[in-house]
Amino acid sequence: MSTVARTLADLLAPVVGGELPVHITAWDGSTAGPEDAPHVRLTSPNVLRRLLWSPGELGAAQAYVTGELDVDGDLGEALTHVWAVVRSRGLTMVRPTPAKVLELVRAARSLGAFGRPLPAPSSQAQVKGRLHSLSRDRAAISHHYDLSNEFYEMVLDPNMAYSSAYWTSDSPDYTLEDAQRDKLDMVCRKVGLDQRRGMRFLDVGCGWGSLSLHAAAEFGAQVVGVTISREQKAFIDKRIADRGLTDLVEIRIQDYREVPDGPFEAVASLEMGEHVGQKNYPVYVKALHDNIVPGGRVLIQQMSRKAGDHPGGGPFIESFIAPDMFMRPVGETVAMIEEGGLEVRDVHAMREHYVRTVDVWYDTFEKRWNDLVALVGEEVARVWRLYLVGGGMAFRDGRMGVDQILSVRPDSEGHTSMPPVRPSWSA
Repeated sequence: MSTVARTLADLLAPVVGGELPVHITAWDGSTAGPEDAPHVRLTSPNVLRRLLWSPGELGAAQAYVTGELDVDGDLGEALTHVWAVVRSRGLTMVRPTPAKVLELVRAARSLGAFGRPLPAPSSQAQVKGRLHSLSRDRAAISHHYDLSNEFYEMVLDPNMAYSSAYWTSDSPDYTLEDAQRDKLDMVCRKVGLDQRRGMRFLDVGCGWGSLSLHAAAEFGAQVVGVTISREQKAFIDKRIADRGLTDLVEIRIQDYREVPDGPFEAVASLEMGEHVGQKNYPVYVKALHDNIVPGGRVLIQQMSRKAGDHPGGGPFIESFIAPDMFMRPVGETVAMIEEGGLEVRDVHAMREHYVRTVDVWYDTFEKRWNDLVALVGEEVARVWRLYLVGGGMAFRDGRMGVDQILSVRPDSEGHTSMPPVRPSWSA
């Protein structure tokens, strides 16, 4: 009599090009696969049921976050091994034939795993309405950013900067907090806040206020930060009061399409452009263009993906982390910025910096695992473990990038505030 593990191994052999890339232990205690490979535990027939209805990444992610599928040891090492096997065997997306589907259904029935689709995990996003309408964008942002301020405080650096840092040192005494401060300082100098104190500065998608607060405290900027997350605004408002910056920083619950009091003398938007969508990206660029004075500078820090490679980040990211997100090759983004009337002056690739940033977030996350589970529950914690591991791998392996794109709005005579010699801030 064939065991569950052996049955699954035989079914998957044509899909994975031979022997399983992992060692599995099934819910009946049976095992299959190389003993020296990463160990995957299938604790319930629901794993197979999810994969039948949602083949590939989404079904596997649903099973992982619910604990129906688990991995012994380091998740990153296990996924790195699987990716290496996929590359070495030249595997691509396999579309099962009708005969193969029937075989899978019969196997699932014999293993007690056949039935209607299971409910989505409670941690999976549920957003409705017209794509990138104001109400849907608020719901999508709330799903991710309103998890709780306490959660993000436990994972991020003290600046609460939720974007790639900029690492200027390899010294063991140089921390993520230092690298985030150097990133914030670089952004402020790139947009020209160091030219004089008191410049009006717009921070579009201000997050937990790291850039807004830095611009005010270090450069004396008069800052307006906009967010559509109430949790974020409450957090920043308290920091503004605690640091005595109420005369310099105003945080608003406001969509980027609704800023009424521009133009500003400098504008920045850090890792927010990914959330506006492909069709709305020209609207986003227009908002930045219209909110900067002629001659002024605009900086966008934004993630990118290769053409055709899941612009939303893949089924897991799109379903659990950032619904409606859209990423594209950096060259396409540059073209869209220029089509919106801004002149691109500098593209600064920072992919390796994100690898180091995510590594520190993940290390902090694992050290505080028990506290995080107590705060948000094990399912949400498992979502975030998978997110951090997968995100770090995507930047490490070049499937994703991140860039700072500096542009200007020329005045009627083509003049800008850009210096004639490229400064050291973009080295």
